[in-house]
Amino acid sequence: MAIPHAAPGIPVDLRPQAEGFSEAKANALVKTEGFEAIRMEIPKGHEVCRNHQVEGPITIHCMKGQIAFTANGEMRVVPEGHWLFLPGGVPHTIVGREDSLVLLTIMFRSRNAN
Repeated sequence: MAIPHAAPGIPVDLRPQAEGFSEAKANALVKTEGFEAIRMEIPKGHEVCRNHQVEGPITIHCMKGQIAFTANGEMRVVPEGHWLFLPGGVPHTIVGREDSLVLLTIMFRSRNAN
């Protein structure tokens, strides 16, 4: 079952829909001029976003499982319930250390910023 796009003021269930993940899946929940929120299912041992970078800052919230998050040459374990942020332009890689569910948020730089 696909996760629906978010509508303003309407709750979205981000919980896992089944036990275990067979493949990595990413569902864009919402994208505006200011940010994008993406729900990611990451199976154990699966690597996503290899050396990926975006212009604006990002946040990662590990909602289930445990991931390895590598940036600036350092790997950090992000367990269930933990959150981190990263400035824009920094390459990063995510690996599922367990079957994991992650909420990734990308902030877009303002067109009016100097």
